[in-house]
Amino acid sequence: QVQLVESGGGSVQAGGSLTLSCAASGRTFSNNAMGWFRQAPGKEREFVAGISRFGGDRSYADSVKGRFTISRDNAKNTVYLQMNSLKPEDTAVYYCAADQDALRAGTRRYEYDYWGQGTQVTVSS
Repeated sequence: QVQLVESGGGSVQAGGSLTLSCAASGRTFSNNAMGWFRQAPGKEREFVAGISRFGGDRSYADSVKGRFTISRDNAKNTVYLQMNSLKPEDTAVYYCAADQDALRAGTRRYEYDYWGQGTQVTVSS
């Protein structure tokens, strides 16, 4: 079992920045590829960013490429999502997810085994 707890969400004006954190407990953190997803009201949950076990491979949705950065600290069992140049369309609940025993992070929801409860990000224009 892996437990995931997100934090760092909030309200920010367009152009601002936020950093989300996801603290993991349970199974060995470095055994899992990690991902961030988001879900806006009335929309499907979508992939935002993913990172491999040791951080050497990262992937991003086209909509956030160049603005968001995913990173991890295996010593702290934490994955981060640095979000810069935020736009109103980034408003959503952001979820952290773990793909157990995977080397690289996938982009599809079904590839992930564990999910956090989500943290709200609201960007106003």
